[in-house]
Amino acid sequence: MEQPQQPAEPEAEDTAPADTAAAGPATAGTEATDPSGRTTRSPAPADRPPLRVGMVGYAFMGAAHSQGWRTAGRVFDLPRRPVLSVVCGRDRAAVRAAADRLGWADTETDWRALIARDDVDLVDICTPGDSHAEIALAALAAGKHVLCEKPLANTVAEAEAMTRAAEEAYGRGQMAMVGFNYRRVPATALARRMVAAGRLGTLRHVRVAYLQDWLVDPGFPLTWRLRRELAGSGSLGDLGAHIVDLAQHLAGERLAGVSALTETFVRERPLPGGTRSGLSAVAAGGTGTVTVDDAALFTGRFASGALASFEATRYATGRKNALRLELNGERGSLAFDLERLNELWFHDGTDPGAEAGFRRILVTEPDHPYLDAWWPPGHGLGYEHTFVHQARDLVHAVAEGRRPDPSFADGLQVQRVLAAVEESAEKNSVYTPIAD
Repeated sequence: MEQPQQPAEPEAEDTAPADTAAAGPATAGTEATDPSGRTTRSPAPADRPPLRVGMVGYAFMGAAHSQGWRTAGRVFDLPRRPVLSVVCGRDRAAVRAAADRLGWADTETDWRALIARDDVDLVDICTPGDSHAEIALAALAAGKHVLCEKPLANTVAEAEAMTRAAEEAYGRGQMAMVGFNYRRVPATALARRMVAAGRLGTLRHVRVAYLQDWLVDPGFPLTWRLRRELAGSGSLGDLGAHIVDLAQHLAGERLAGVSALTETFVRERPLPGGTRSGLSAVAAGGTGTVTVDDAALFTGRFASGALASFEATRYATGRKNALRLELNGERGSLAFDLERLNELWFHDGTDPGAEAGFRRILVTEPDHPYLDAWWPPGHGLGYEHTFVHQARDLVHAVAEGRRPDPSFADGLQVQRVLAAVEESAEKNSVYTPIAD
């Protein structure tokens, strides 16, 4: 059987509990004080037990995950030392070039061979969604830990099978995590901490939009992300999975039901040819049919009665990666914009009216989540750091024998929300409960 296509899932895609992340690594290490008076940690010592990683896929998400694995042990004091053992792709020359570029020691051209290797403890899945279930199930059966990019699978049935396998594997000491990396932005981790501490009071509204524009050109080729048999869905799974997970994570509760609209604006596109990288591609001859949604718009109700609205599109001309969210509660509100990811805006509704208003929190202090290991206050982080934090949290979960967060069960629940959105849209937006 052929190796899955190697372009990885969209930015595609939780943080450790915010209080754990904020407190820094649980294991003491070599510490020093820099000129600013800030405590710094040495890289993970070479005598720490290795956590040997094998990664399947090396494109967009593969590059991002590689950055995380390369960097985590050099920034955080980890109980195990990540080792980039082997990366897998179908094209021997291309995967060798990727290994050299991204820092992997060896290569394979068949993911089954990667799973069978003795020098792989954890399998990191960065392939299109149609191969997630097969690879994850095989890796868990072989005794490996698993990190799988989001969305967890292309169907609820696949996600259910993966979750059952992960639960059985947990009983054998294996960990399985899904990669919702936006939980690991320090500002969103801080937002979760503030909500959990009751700073907003009873939640009333959650509104989230994830806007991109890389499909505005009707001449953009028909890549795998536009084919349902490979991607599962379009903007809904690509972007919507992120915002459903993030909204539920920050709210601390799950959606109970949704009412949805979806649309495909351009239904025929040129077939792709040549080299593809990340979100870019070139066209070849002929055209093919787009079989996924271009945009999804839906409302929802949380179990508590709080109302939510969601928009996911790759047709928002001028918006490159604009994930924006706001939570409103009886006592306050929080707002976040991924394109200004070092900032969190907070309105304290208990302030006197003459002094009330949103104020900016610059999330760069050492007592903010994850930031005790980074730079002095005011020195911001970026997109790639979410993958460093993801690797950090998974290494701790594996070493400590605790269930990673978000788990495959969390990924399954998001998959059920996406399925309910599609069902509602097919039925003229009828309110559709989320399956248990």
